[in-house]
Amino acid sequence: MFAPDFKSEPYWWDRTPRPEMAVGDLPPSIDVAVVGSGYTGLNSAVVTARGGRSTLVLDAYDAGFGCSTRNGGQISTSVKPSLVELTKRYGSQTAFDILKEGQTALSWIGDFIRNEEMDCDFMVPGRFHAAHSSRAFAKLVRQVKSQPRGLEVPYHIVERSDQQAEIGTDSYHGGIVFEKHASLDPARYHKALLNLAVAAEAQVAAHSRVISIEESGQGFVLRTSRGEVRARDVVIATNGYTSGLTPWLRRRVIPIGSYVIATEPVEQGLMDRLMPTNRIVSDSRRVVYYYRPSPDRRRIVFGGRVSSTETNTSKSAIRLKRDLDRLFPELRDTKLSHSWMGYVAYTFDTLANAGKRDGMHYAMGYCGSGVSAASYLGMRIGQQVLGLKDGRTA
Repeated sequence: MFAPDFKSEPYWWDRTPRPEMAVGDLPPSIDVAVVGSGYTGLNSAVVTARGGRSTLVLDAYDAGFGCSTRNGGQISTSVKPSLVELTKRYGSQTAFDILKEGQTALSWIGDFIRNEEMDCDFMVPGRFHAAHSSRAFAKLVRQVKSQPRGLEVPYHIVERSDQQAEIGTDSYHGGIVFEKHASLDPARYHKALLNLAVAAEAQVAAHSRVISIEESGQGFVLRTSRGEVRARDVVIATNGYTSGLTPWLRRRVIPIGSYVIATEPVEQGLMDRLMPTNRIVSDSRRVVYYYRPSPDRRRIVFGGRVSSTETNTSKSAIRLKRDLDRLFPELRDTKLSHSWMGYVAYTFDTLANAGKRDGMHYAMGYCGSGVSAASYLGMRIGQQVLGLKDGRTA
């Protein structure tokens, strides 16, 4: 099942190895301290550093060691609850604004990547959301045909009889293509963000675990594994790796493992039959699966939430490979080159949370759809630190 060169680490790291950051003394004081060097933290840091604030990004591990370089690279509108659900909770206007902001995040990240000329294999192939039963297909069709006014997104319906043009399996009962959903190489995107932050003169300190944060005068004192730092503003950007450092936030997010495998190279003709397009794929089952061709169309990258406790990626690989083979029996003899996992963060209301608590800014809880949401809310939190009106979120 495992290739001779099998690795228990992200496939994305082959092309984009872990960054080597210069090691120096931490500054005694800084305008903005950002805890966490993933998409949220780096987007915040880019904004604050470009805004003239001295900025320090701190991470307990390598820069981007968490799920920012461990996800599948799928990009959607990131909001799970429906307008009806959100209206019951918050009223019609706030519900509309929340869903609209998810759409804004999707369009924003594409514009951001293009404007900054970030080399990260970004593309907009669309997402095929497959129905696992005829009943699920009928439900999906009803949903897209009754999109709320002002929140319409482009789509097209794929009947089961036409499904082979989207995916080479008979396991599904048709589905919907969401035409604006996108993909990228997550590690290359992270590296491009890191380059932007450093170019803006933000300092990035890897292997600098923050042990405690205490209010002091007009700011904060951060005690780290490499010494103390004083900061006027603090951004908490730890998402699925949120710890007892921030107890209030830790109680509001649920870390959940997201597991991914990559196959060894697949013969081109077979790849073209199984995955005729570059679309990302998800399905309507309760247990979430997501998959896609690698950017070079040589491998299939297949992920899912297979366990709430498993950390041995050789064991999780067995479950994922079983499900991959069920969808594509032609891959039974294809071995795995990589298996890995990372922690995403769910919230009790299944919405990303951003705001300010105990004087510290934060954004987290992307519920497994964080590429655009983490980037967008990280940017907005950076604007809030600068006191800009544009930083307002729904």
